[in-house]
Amino acid sequence: MLNQSIRQDAPAENIFTPNCGEDEGHVIQAAPIHDYCGYIDPRRDKSAIERGDLVVREMMKNQIADFERTSAYCQKHPGVTPDRMVHVSTFRIIQGVVYMTYYANTASDQEDPLHQEARLAFCPIDAPEEMTILTVQAVGEMLDGHTIDRLYDTILLYKGWDELYLLWTASVDGLYYRLYCTYNIATRTLSAIRPNRFRVGKVVNDFSTTGITTALAANGLGHKEMFSDIGIMQKLSTREEDGQLWYYTGAYSGYFNCIIRSCDFVTWEYVAMPDFSNLSLWENAVWVLNDRCFYFVRQEDCNQGFLTCYDLNAHAWSCPLLIRDAQSRSDFTYYDGELYLIHAPFDREGFGIVRINTECLSRSNTLFVARMPESMFYPYTDMYENEMYISYTSARKHIRLTKFCLPVRSDR
Repeated sequence: MLNQSIRQDAPAENIFTPNCGEDEGHVIQAAPIHDYCGYIDPRRDKSAIERGDLVVREMMKNQIADFERTSAYCQKHPGVTPDRMVHVSTFRIIQGVVYMTYYANTASDQEDPLHQEARLAFCPIDAPEEMTILTVQAVGEMLDGHTIDRLYDTILLYKGWDELYLLWTASVDGLYYRLYCTYNIATRTLSAIRPNRFRVGKVVNDFSTTGITTALAANGLGHKEMFSDIGIMQKLSTREEDGQLWYYTGAYSGYFNCIIRSCDFVTWEYVAMPDFSNLSLWENAVWVLNDRCFYFVRQEDCNQGFLTCYDLNAHAWSCPLLIRDAQSRSDFTYYDGELYLIHAPFDREGFGIVRINTECLSRSNTLFVARMPESMFYPYTDMYENEMYISYTSARKHIRLTKFCLPVRSDR
């Protein structure tokens, strides 16, 4: 495989647009959850831990590849530098080829947006030695006359055919945006880079920190405190509405988290944010099932995430279920008619899966808790040929892919 890709299009020009309005709206204060329907502490479930031990052995046996630039990779591909830090993976397996995104730092072993770059790596699932690793954008590059001065979370989205959508967070002359380009699998070419858009009602702004707040304010909506970094979650689920297929996921910045949807992966439309007091922080997992949108997010300084769902017809939130959580990215997966939550009940050296009772959240239960013998956090899962694949960050040194089978509880 070639170790480089070319831009199919010339650099895009005049891609940034002014915000509609200047009012950034009122800030909603974070506060602890007062009313909840139950609490799950997976650490206390001995049988779940035993099932998790079996999963860990399976995962260690089934490791497929690491996707960062190693010294061995650089020896085979002169002119590139080994990665010293890598983080936040997303992948898709398409016709036997794994496509993986993440961000990397070749200058130091720190998670430092001043020295990071967005990556796409791919290889045949049965021949990882044939891996190709591309830099999609790096700090210091110019975009439509502006400097990329920071770079963060990089994700991959896929509808089908030969086109992958690559989306990442970058600071453009000091203001954070969500940027995107496409990668054509057949021609191995990247499109020009442009900003995503953020829609609230009839207002459409660039998907930036100020674009979000002013679009919300123009519709009379406030927001919780946002930090400079903004993100879109990796996991998609779909719902057909008036003949149009919508892709749902989550968006976040600091304490602000909401549900968003899109038809084209370019413009993302605000749907809702929890209307009850909470201490939500960073990434919010979202999964739409029929007319309800399930939602899980970690919280600040309390070791509890909350699971709730939003009724898309009644526009109402359910009473949340608290789940012991240890501050990592969470994820949903839907398999064999069941919805599962992947999260971190112990620490950043493992993960757990909760089987969600979609009719009564309080009756959800722990499927297993996997305690890994290595650093393991920010998991992402996807099904391929009826097997569960999982990628994760290990010590911010490796982007690792492996697989396992979901264990079945006797009370299913």
